Amino acid sequence: MFLFLVSCSEYISKPKNLVDKSTMSEILADLAINDQITFTFQNKNLESGTRYILKNHNVKADDFVESYKYYVVKGKMSKIVEEAQEILLKKDPKAEGFMKSKMEKNKNLPTLVR
Repeated sequence: MFLFLVSCSEYISKPKNLVDKSTMSEILADLAINDQITFTFQNKNLESGTRYILKNHNVKADDFVESYKYYVVKGKMSKIVEEAQEILLKKDPKAEGFMKSKMEKNKNLPTLVR
């Protein structure tokens, strides 16, 4: 019985090539900027931007996806996203007003908590 409890305590195992939290935050910040570009260049394939971001951070796509899943399941993603927002604000201080207006508009939406 004890063996069963121990084996089920880990819902997801730690990925072999886990991307560290600070790198995940940097990647998410860059992906957010890349996402905004899609509004400017609609009907264009911007997948190469995502590949460039991952390559720039020396992270393979599979490693990013597995790390993302791991952090979500472990409940660590909200802290990583907060750090990504701080990185965005350092890159563009004007973004703070935009982020606040979006948060006010969507304040009735539930937060992502596991």
